[in-house]
Amino acid sequence: MATPKPEEISHPPMDQLQGLEYCIDSNPSWVETIVLGFQHYILALGTAVMIPSFLVPLMGGSDDDKVRVVQTLLFVEGINTLLQTLFGTRLPTVIGGSYAFMVPIISIIHDPSLTRIEDPHLRFLNTMRAVQGAMIVASSIQIILGFSQLWAICSRFFSPLGMVPVIALVGFGLFDRGFPVVGHCVEIGIPMLILFITFSQYLKNFHTRQLPILERFSLLISTTVIWAYAHLLTASGAYKHRPDLTQHNCRTDRANLISSAPWVKIPYPLEWGAPTFDIGHAFAMMAAVLVSLIESTGAYKAASRLASATPPPAHVLSRGIGWQGIGILLNGLFGTLTGSTVSVENVGLLGSTRVGSRRVIQVSAGFMIFFSMLGKFGALFASIPFPIFAAVYCVLFGLVASVGLSFLQFTNMNSMRNLFITGVALFLGFSIPEYFREYTAKALHGPTHTRAGWFDDFLNTIFFSSPTVALIVAVFLDNTLDYKDSAKDRGMPWWAKFRTFNGDSRNEEFYTLPFNLNRFFPPR
Repeated sequence: MATPKPEEISHPPMDQLQGLEYCIDSNPSWVETIVLGFQHYILALGTAVMIPSFLVPLMGGSDDDKVRVVQTLLFVEGINTLLQTLFGTRLPTVIGGSYAFMVPIISIIHDPSLTRIEDPHLRFLNTMRAVQGAMIVASSIQIILGFSQLWAICSRFFSPLGMVPVIALVGFGLFDRGFPVVGHCVEIGIPMLILFITFSQYLKNFHTRQLPILERFSLLISTTVIWAYAHLLTASGAYKHRPDLTQHNCRTDRANLISSAPWVKIPYPLEWGAPTFDIGHAFAMMAAVLVSLIESTGAYKAASRLASATPPPAHVLSRGIGWQGIGILLNGLFGTLTGSTVSVENVGLLGSTRVGSRRVIQVSAGFMIFFSMLGKFGALFASIPFPIFAAVYCVLFGLVASVGLSFLQFTNMNSMRNLFITGVALFLGFSIPEYFREYTAKALHGPTHTRAGWFDDFLNTIFFSSPTVALIVAVFLDNTLDYKDSAKDRGMPWWAKFRTFNGDSRNEEFYTLPFNLNRFFPPR
C-alpha cells in the first residue's frame, strides 16, 4: 500500500466555513425566507417563555402577569434583533433573553424589603420596578465598553487558542437546558430529538422542487408533528392521573398562556410603573451584564463562522456590544424581567439549516414584534411544551460548541503549552460553575456568602457562567505562558488580518453599515 501524501491525511485551515447554501448577504426566495424566519421565531420562544415562567410566580405574579412579561420580552427581542442586524455587528443573530441575569434577579426577589409585602400583585409590581432600575443602571457597562471601543482594545488579548474554550462552552455550558429537561417528559422529548436529527441529517438530501425541504425546515416539521402528538396524548387523558410535575411538562394545556393572553396589546415603556433604584441591586446586575458581554462575544464569533463570514473585526465586535447595551436598556425600560444576549440556539440553527442570511433573522424579528402584539396567536405557539425545545437544544448547543472547537485548526495542537491551556480552561469552565450550582442547591446560597449581599451576587453571577470562567482562565494563561515565543502556535498570524476592518477585503461585504452610514462612522 502506497504511503499517503500529507494533503491526504490533513485538512488545510479555512477562513470561512464551507458547505453553506446562503451566507450573510445572499438570500433565499421570499417564501423560503419567511418560513425560515418563522422557524427562528418558534425556536426563540423557548427561552422567552421559560424565564418568565420561572421568575414571575416567585415574584407573586399571576398567569396574566406572566403572559404580559412574555409578550413584552418577545417585543423587545424583536426590536433588539433588528437593531443588532442593522447597526450592530450585522451578523445574523437573534438577540434573546439571558439566563445570566437569573442570579441577581432572584436575589432582588428575595430582598426583605420586597418579601414583606403581603399583597402578591403589589409585590410583583415592586419587584419588577426594582429589577428594571437595576437593569437600566447596569446597561451602562456594555454601552460604555462598546461605543468607547474599550472592548475592542480588550479583544486584542484574544487569540484563536483563547477563544476555543469560550465559544465551546457557550454551547456546552448550557447542557442543563438539554437532556435534563427532555427527561421531564421522555415520551415527547426523545421522539422530538430522534425526529429532528433524522430530518436534518439523514434525510437532508430529500428534495422537493430542488429544495432540501426536510433539512431546511426540520425544526418546523418535527415540532409540528411532536406538538400534535403531545396534544393527542393530552386530549386522550394519558396524563390524567400522572403527578403534577409530569402534567406541567407534558400537557399542552397547562401553561395557561392562551386563556390569559389578550387579543391585542402593544407593550410600551414603564408600563409597570416608575423603576426604583438601589445601588446594591445595580452592582449585582452589572455582573450579569459582564457575563452577557462575554457570552455574546463567543456567540458572535460562532455566528460569523456559521454564516460563512470572516471573524468580526475588533471595532465591529465592540459596536455590537454597544448596541447590545442599548438593548439591555430597553429591557429595563419595558420591563422584560431579563437582559439581552445572543440566542445560542438560533446561532446553531444557522448551521443546521445551512442558511446564514441576515434577511431571514430580520424577518424573524418581524414575527416576534407582530405576534407579541397579537396575544392569543403568540400564546398559541408559546404553549409548546418545554421538552420539545430542550430536544432541539441538545443538537443546536452541541453544534455551536463544535464551532468553538473548530478554531483549533488555526493553532498548533502538537504544542504542550496549547494542550495545557485548552484542557485546563475547558475543565475549569465546566467544573467551577458546577461547584457553584451544587453548593447553591444544598446551602440555598452561593459559596460567596458575606454580609455584603451585592458582593456575593456579583461573584456568584460571574462564576455561575462557564464561558466567563473559561475566558478568565484561557486569556490569562494564553497571555502569560511563553506568549512572546508562541504567536504562531496560538494562531495569531491568521487572526491578525481580521483585527481591523481594512485587514481583509471581505470585511466590507459582511460588516459595512447600511444607508451609507460608514461616512459618519468610519471603520477602524
